[in-house]
Amino acid sequence: MKTDIFFFIFAIFFFLSTNAQCAMCRAVLENEQGQGAAKSINDGIIYLMAIPYILVFGVGFIIYWKFFKKKES
Repeated sequence: MKTDIFFFIFAIFFFLSTNAQCAMCRAVLENEQGQGAAKSINDGIIYLMAIPYILVFGVGFIIYWKFFKKKES
């Protein structure tokens, strides 16, 4: 149980500092004068990556909650 909590905290901290760009996108965007476009693209990729995980977690939580609620009754 303690390892699960440790892994969760560890994963969150490394998730916040990752670069999600592919090698080609990164090379093209780093050649620009300003780095604003590269930062925006990176944030968009992380946003698109996070949505499916949030949805799967939400569905899993609802299924677990309904199953647990039926056990109590």
